Amino acid sequence: MKKILTLCLIVDQKRVLLGMKKRGFGEGRWNGFGGKVEEGETIEEGARREMLEEAGIQIKDLEKMGILDFKFLDDGNLLEVHIFKSSSYEGKPIETEEMLPQWFDFLDIPFSEMWPDDLYWLPLFLKDKKFKGNFVFENKDKIISHELNLINNEKLLQ
Repeated sequence: MKKILTLCLIVDQKRVLLGMKKRGFGEGRWNGFGGKVEEGETIEEGARREMLEEAGIQIKDLEKMGILDFKFLDDGNLLEVHIFKSSSYEGKPIETEEMLPQWFDFLDIPFSEMWPDDLYWLPLFLKDKKFKGNFVFENKDKIISHELNLINNEKLLQ
């Protein structure tokens, strides 16, 4: 069964806010902020809630940038991740039990300490390009196949 997830990154000028995952899925990796969409909430509401829970930030604007499907062969997990960008927010990033937030300049993003797929889609995201794609993983760290396509807003909303 496919799980619906959110991932949100805050962009401020030429820097992006990432969080070091301190526990659970993705522990020890820099990532955006997000997680499961709870019953009764929209995907956007889930993205806002996760950002508040994981970094103490209230998002004002939210722009959908992409949708990525992930298949993990070792455990059979299927994930549909809705990726959002925000540049207007309230609050300062705070460390929580789950995440340690840190700002990174676009030129200093720690790709070697992130999920391997981030190297493919994050540069598009930072250039304001919209995308859809899929990644198949083996052992949670090896991409064995992928497809990534640029799309327009209408296709992203379908």
